[in-house]
Amino acid sequence: FQSTQSQEGFKLEDLKKLEPILDNLLTYNKEFPFDVQPVPLRRILAPGEEENLEVEEEEEDGGAGVGSPDSFPARVPGTLLPRLPSEPAMTLLTIRIEKIGLKDAGQCIDPYITVSVKDINGIDLTPVQDTPMASRKEDTYVHFNVEIEIQKHIEKITKGAAIFFEFKHYKPKKRFTSTKCFAFMEMDEIKSGQIVIELYKKPTDFKRKKLQLLTKKPLYLHLHQTLHKD
Repeated sequence: FQSTQSQEGFKLEDLKKLEPILDNLLTYNKEFPFDVQPVPLRRILAPGEEENLEVEEEEEDGGAGVGSPDSFPARVPGTLLPRLPSEPAMTLLTIRIEKIGLKDAGQCIDPYITVSVKDINGIDLTPVQDTPMASRKEDTYVHFNVEIEIQKHIEKITKGAAIFFEFKHYKPKKRFTSTKCFAFMEMDEIKSGQIVIELYKKPTDFKRKKLQLLTKKPLYLHLHQTLHKD
């Protein structure tokens, strides 16, 4: 730096005073004033794009990462919505997602579940909600123990609709969050109490036309339903 006498310029001494401040700003320091560690950006994919990028996933060890190097910040999991106001003679549904059984449960990174209500054509009937990250992984189960408030009174959901649960996890090699499997519950399955539903292979088939079970093993999504009626 050159010293200058101009009133608009900075003197060399002034610039030297800034040096420790700039060093602090550029250094990762959990104490100041909060954790500013850079978060790796995660790519999210348009419907159908993921299948084009991924090779068959059954045995995915080895092999180079596939897809674009560009990254985009994903929707942050944990977008749960509060229960709707009650209405006379109308029913609201709370679904507690307890756990999901998977043979490689312990290897799933940052797993969460996206919940949506789709009509028979796969069109959203309510806002899509993401659970927070799983609470723990144990043996062949990923535990969530989180409640989802369905954002429509049951009587107002169109005939033939279904509630979908997409299990998602992060793939560091490919740098995107991927759907591993999905499950769904149809309207005639809505009743108070426990329910276990089967897991299907991706891609998520919202129209429920080409369903393939994820595995022959007895692995399921475990839910508990509570109905609220005035």
